[in-house]
Amino acid sequence: MRLDQWLWAVRVYKSRTLAAEAIKGGLVKVEGERSKPAHEPKPGELITARVGIMTRTVRFLAAPKSRVAAKLVADFMEDLTPPEEREKRREPNLLPPGFRPKGTGRPTKRERRVLEELTEEDAGD
Repeated sequence: MRLDQWLWAVRVYKSRTLAAEAIKGGLVKVEGERSKPAHEPKPGELITARVGIMTRTVRFLAAPKSRVAAKLVADFMEDLTPPEEREKRREPNLLPPGFRPKGTGRPTKRERRVLEELTEEDAGD
């Protein structure tokens, strides 16, 4: 089974496309080395994958026939992610209020009202 398929099947990434893009972008490493989406992992290989702000570390155990239920993931991978990485998901968003990423276009009427409420609160303090 291809690495991108396996990462999707064991629910590390939400889609196979996201998994393939992460591998191509260097966010996934097999035994500390960059890999390709078509790489076929072998049992015991250590795979690190950057998912959002968290870096997950897993050990490949077996390849499922297709995407598996969350309860069955433990049969195909061993999760070695340290607790500090899991805590990163619980940290609050560090972006300033009202931040809009470049290229998202103009705010909708609803988004504009929320932004105005935020700026009014800041001005009132």
